[in-house]
Amino acid sequence: MSKIVAIVGRPNVGKSTLFNRFVESRKAIVDDVSGVTRDRIYGKCLWNGVEFSVIDTGGYVANSDDVFEEQIRKQVHLALEEADVVLFVVDVEAGITDLDADMAILMRRTKKPVLVVVNKVDNHQRQPDAQEFYALGLGEIYTISSMSGSGTGDLLDEVVKLLPDTPHVEEEEQLPKFTVVGRPNVGKSSFINALIGEDRNIVTDIAGTTRDAIHTRYNKFGYDFIIIDTAGLRKKAKVKEDLEFYSVLRSVRTIEEADVSLLMIDADRGMEAQDLNIFNLIIRNRKGVVILVNKWDLIEKDNYTTGKFQKEIRERLEPFSDVPIIFISAMTKQRIHKALETAMHVYKSRTQKIKTSELNEVMLNAIEAYPPPAWKGKYIKIKYCTQLPTVTPSFAFFANLPQYIKEPYKRYLENQLRENFDFSGVPIQVYFRQK
Repeated sequence: MSKIVAIVGRPNVGKSTLFNRFVESRKAIVDDVSGVTRDRIYGKCLWNGVEFSVIDTGGYVANSDDVFEEQIRKQVHLALEEADVVLFVVDVEAGITDLDADMAILMRRTKKPVLVVVNKVDNHQRQPDAQEFYALGLGEIYTISSMSGSGTGDLLDEVVKLLPDTPHVEEEEQLPKFTVVGRPNVGKSSFINALIGEDRNIVTDIAGTTRDAIHTRYNKFGYDFIIIDTAGLRKKAKVKEDLEFYSVLRSVRTIEEADVSLLMIDADRGMEAQDLNIFNLIIRNRKGVVILVNKWDLIEKDNYTTGKFQKEIRERLEPFSDVPIIFISAMTKQRIHKALETAMHVYKSRTQKIKTSELNEVMLNAIEAYPPPAWKGKYIKIKYCTQLPTVTPSFAFFANLPQYIKEPYKRYLENQLRENFDFSGVPIQVYFRQK
């Protein structure tokens, strides 16, 4: 079970800046304009040896103030349901606003740990102003500056203390786990029902019919694995943005649990931003991935349709475009067993171990054909490589000057690994170490 920390708060209090600091990158767009539509953003944070997922809940389109507040309230509800710890971010410059007070009422009702994070406290003069937020009735406050990073260390210390312990439970059988992920209403439940030959999961036209992650054991035709229908969509949450946010929260948990993710997209809509976000989540977790283009029976086709569709998807996925793409129809059961066969193939590729002698024979020839560029007159020599004993495919290359090997050459070695060994749909890691 993954650990999730949600960052909530009204617009422009610094949620995205805090998120970027936690995940140590600039993934979330930071803008002074409130109400800019943003995709749900999520990333990984590692603090004191504890890894957890962080969800940034910023940004909705506001038609009016009332609508905006309603959307924020719905999103806070979702975060409170799914997250293990909630960070309620407020702005010391603005003080307690009506919307802050409204959110505080919701948070006092939850049993989840809520930390009040007073942002923009970037000097000692603002420390006394922050004491006002004790009036929210949520206990201790944490004064930080998400821009400079001041106070974020103490905040993360407290977050790690509050996260649940997830002891490893030994399973009787280590069966492969496949999870079906995607946007609302792309046909995830229909696909699983068609696969197992019974109406195991409820299917309706309402986005959000499935509520919980449903585990089903599949034991037919020589296959034996667990397939997971990623749920997490509620009937009462009818707003598209809310549905996608909820989908992401559930997807984080199920993707981290699975070995291979079947990312389902709608043939009529193609690869959209939300699909790309979930794909990147799969890759960041270093899980196998197969893309299923569902509802292919509804598309008018000619001799070039499939090739054109594949090319467009691969362009969106660059630089990791070595991914199997299967065109299916859950309704007519077209190619659903091909999807299953491909998922099992990706699982085996992800768990394969390559002999060191075979790896060196192939990769040293590739390195000799195209050696790493010299750096300031110093020649870089790679003498040896080996596969590391990790869960996901990782390779170490031993060189005399590993610190001078740049990203383009790293991509070259990864491409050589993919060309010579079957890693289709599998993220691989390449490391350089001192000889």
